[in-house]
Amino acid sequence: MTTKIYKIKGMHCASCASIIEKTLKKTEGVESVEVNYAIETTKINFDKNITNAKVLSDKIEPLGYSLMIDEDKHSRNKVMNNPKDEKLKELKDMKNKLMSVIPLAIISLFIMGWDIFAQLNTVSNMPNIWKEFFHHLLPIFATYTIFVVGKPYLLGVYRFLRYGKANMDTLIGIGTSIAFLYSFIVGAFEESLAPYLNVNQTYFDVTIIVITFITLGKYLEFRSKIKTGDAIEKLLNLQAKTALVIRDKKEVEISINEVIHGDFIIVKPGGIIPVDGIITNGSSFIDEAMITGEPIPVEKKVGDKVVAGTLNTNSSFTFKATKIGSETFLAHIIKMVENAQGSRAPIQALADKISSVFVPVVLVISFLTLVIWLTLGTHYLGFTHALSLGLMSFVGILVIACPCALGLATPTAIIVGVGLGAKEGILIKDAATLEMLHKVDLVVVDKTGTITKGHPELVNFKNYSDTTDENFISIIASLENKSEHPIAHAIMNYSKEKNIKISEISDFENIKGKGLKGKIDGIEYFAGNTKLIEDLNLKFDKDLLEKETSEGKTPIILANKDIVIGFIMVSDAIKPEAKEAVQNLHKIGVKTIMLTGDNKNTAEYIGKIVGVDEVISEVTPEDKLNKIIELQKNGYVVAMTGDGINDAPSLAQADVGIAMGTGTDVAIESAGITLLHGDISKIVKAFNLSKLTMHGIKQNLFWAFIYNIIGIPIAAGILYPIWGITLNPIFAGMAMALSSVSVVGNSLRLKTKKI
Repeated sequence: MTTKIYKIKGMHCASCASIIEKTLKKTEGVESVEVNYAIETTKINFDKNITNAKVLSDKIEPLGYSLMIDEDKHSRNKVMNNPKDEKLKELKDMKNKLMSVIPLAIISLFIMGWDIFAQLNTVSNMPNIWKEFFHHLLPIFATYTIFVVGKPYLLGVYRFLRYGKANMDTLIGIGTSIAFLYSFIVGAFEESLAPYLNVNQTYFDVTIIVITFITLGKYLEFRSKIKTGDAIEKLLNLQAKTALVIRDKKEVEISINEVIHGDFIIVKPGGIIPVDGIITNGSSFIDEAMITGEPIPVEKKVGDKVVAGTLNTNSSFTFKATKIGSETFLAHIIKMVENAQGSRAPIQALADKISSVFVPVVLVISFLTLVIWLTLGTHYLGFTHALSLGLMSFVGILVIACPCALGLATPTAIIVGVGLGAKEGILIKDAATLEMLHKVDLVVVDKTGTITKGHPELVNFKNYSDTTDENFISIIASLENKSEHPIAHAIMNYSKEKNIKISEISDFENIKGKGLKGKIDGIEYFAGNTKLIEDLNLKFDKDLLEKETSEGKTPIILANKDIVIGFIMVSDAIKPEAKEAVQNLHKIGVKTIMLTGDNKNTAEYIGKIVGVDEVISEVTPEDKLNKIIELQKNGYVVAMTGDGINDAPSLAQADVGIAMGTGTDVAIESAGITLLHGDISKIVKAFNLSKLTMHGIKQNLFWAFIYNIIGIPIAAGILYPIWGITLNPIFAGMAMALSSVSVVGNSLRLKTKKI
């Protein structure tokens, strides 16, 4: 099976999404389909041996939709395109049509208002010459409005009659076209119909104003929807368009699409790094804030990795391209955000079910209402009055009953929430994860790479000699420079950071299982563990070293043949933000457990420092998985945080898996959330983001339902027998426009919130 995401052309309402989904699901070879109205995409899982994108597009084309197929989309050399230009062009076309019809609507409102106020004796009746002029002008306005601006709604009626598929356009099309046809017939056969109908009552103004309001609502909705995708746009804008490469010993500026693996690329100060790679010459400070959220530029030197989209701040350097196009870390982030924004939260299931039956139900209600008015209404009010009220109710129901707000309620909030998370360095894989996170009441954290940095560091030292601290470190670093042990790397990294001199070593020897020895300026030095020092019969503070060792530190003792000069301690240091992160989790009522394969003493010491509720140590990957299952059986909703391959099963089993962005690819793929830069403090931000987004979704659903719950009965005329109140289709059009705009606006409001 192949899973692909395609943009859909022609989809502009929630019921459109339902029609497309049902049609594609019936296609042979298609296993599953998810259509997202908010970002106008469909995620299709299909057997490419049975069907393909062209066949799928052909299936929905008669219904007015098509898949935007880009055959070269998945080329690894290709830079991802920004679709906003096309959206802006479509927005401009909508605006032009809207601007052409607004003056007609204003004139219609003027005529309608004068008529209403005249009936209330507030103003005098319109002069007959004006009335006659507008009597002939309004049909012209209405004809232009319905056949030019309202063309999509007429096509919706046509497709409904031909294929039996009804969407929001169908409702608007039936309502406005019946109002137009009734008015046209009354105007054309005025004398013949005068004995039976009120020929002075036409609905050309309703047709004009309703279509104008619907078009205005769609324009505002479309404009707002473009803003919800700002996160993707900002990520796409991070991509460099060109790269300065070395070809045939010359500097050549080429398109980013022409970069190949192994190219040596020069990045000058202020330049954007075009692809991922490893620095081969020079050094600089790189601003990675745009993809990690970290504001302070990071120093990068020879051998360090650089990623596409980050900014070189102060020095030129050369790097070798290792990942290009869709392989880069930035492309991975963009794809992850796109997939998350296009996914569905479980809470959306209710809205989807309602939207799928909404249009047919509304059609039935509108026709039943018309029939009731023509039967019961005629009995009490007379045919002419009942027909007038029945037509108003019929059109009003069709106009106000818009499922668009319902279809937008969940996805727009998800889009904004996922985008807000990406901006903070929190990558969310799918909407279901974002929804589940706010229910989590227990966070299980791995130690190495999550609570700790995941690599050894020189954390402290003790110099007993008269020599300076710098010289003391220089001696150890000079010896360790000859070693490949991970501890040696920690010491060398420290000496590089402090610019400590490395001396020449003679007579170097690696003493297996104990340490090193070698001569500097003719003096023989030893660096190693307690066994080496004991073999030299030298005295040292065993109690102090045992205490340090019990805290998970590894001692390296420096000595000569006569005395112990001092020692250094190397350990996997605790992340500075770890303690505060655990405290913040406790503040929001979340329990914490540290689950690690490390020894008991080290685990308990670190657990005590950061303040976790429980420490479980010396466990295998299988033990970790079983513990997660056990906690879930005990009623906990569990989030697991880790970074290694050994954490992958647990991350997949947990209700929410949270991977450190500095961890392995396997861990990141197994998790629902990735924290860029491996910053554990972002866990609480992710919790806050989940709660904020879910709160926004619930508010959206309220606004989506309330307009229809209140509006449809009033439009049907339920208040008329009591207070004589009906809902003019014009106000129904306003309410429909406001429902979608209020939902999208509420989602956009989430952008202003801090997490």
